Amino acid sequence: MTEKKKNTSGRGQRDLTVKVKTARGRKMSSTLWLQRQLNDPYVKRAKAEGFRGRAAYKILELDDKFRFLVPGARVVDLGCAPGGWCQVAVDRVNALGEKKGKRIGTILGVDLQEVDPIAGCEIHQLDFLADDADDLVKEWLGGKADVVMSDMAASASGHKQTDHLRIMALCEAAAYFAFDVLEEGGTFVAKVLAGGAEGDLQKLLKQKFTKVFNMKPPASRSDSSEKFVVATGFRG
Repeated sequence: MTEKKKNTSGRGQRDLTVKVKTARGRKMSSTLWLQRQLNDPYVKRAKAEGFRGRAAYKILELDDKFRFLVPGARVVDLGCAPGGWCQVAVDRVNALGEKKGKRIGTILGVDLQEVDPIAGCEIHQLDFLADDADDLVKEWLGGKADVVMSDMAASASGHKQTDHLRIMALCEAAAYFAFDVLEEGGTFVAKVLAGGAEGDLQKLLKQKFTKVFNMKPPASRSDSSEKFVVATGFRG
């Protein structure tokens, strides 16, 4: 791994772009991915600020615009690993009660895999597609949720259209889960991939929510087809 030097008008300055050498047995695509990670400002910022991944900034930017993570909110994070979205939500809904005079919120994270604990967040290893998942979540929350959010993505197959259909199916399943656990007036936030099949989801959400927005936050890589749907005002 090397750093490429660059001549500048400022003596002693360098271009700090990290170049990754191709290693034996490593595919070029993997080398390029690693190089992109090492030079990604959001990855560097996440490490500096203690977030578990760059995805934390996506939910920060979405909430900055739509303001759904408010003090006192009860939030369910589907597919919460590694936990960056939960970390953001803990602070914004005041789950630790550190903001005096503000309502104290609740964060419930669920994932198929085990997730390291997060202060102020209750995490369960659970398949949200299981028959009793919605009842368990409402039991753990002590009622219905104000926000259901999902940054889930199906495992990549390498085939763009197949991957699009898989993530849209997962997002639709998350939406139906939200219909079961959301309080009237609640919000649903989920990652989708542009590619055609998202139209059916949009129609479904417009039937169930008063407003449906689409946004590609700055933290989402420009070469990615991902965007986020934010549906507010659940009709119940």
